[in-house]
Amino acid sequence: MLQVQVKEGESIDRALKRYKRKFDRTGTMRQLRSRQQFTKPSVARRKEKIKASYIQSLRSNEEE
Repeated sequence: MLQVQVKEGESIDRALKRYKRKFDRTGTMRQLRSRQQFTKPSVARRKEKIKASYIQSLRSNEEE
């Protein structure tokens, strides 16, 4: 469970913003969304390969 201590003199909005940032970094929502539906391992590997080739093409275009 995430906990954010509100510091003295800190507004609630600021503390809420810190909480949201911590929550995003944990990746809880991404994990929940991925668990809603089963993806076959072969499909997951294919997606990873496509993503890797896309990133590699971006980097090669950046170097040129």
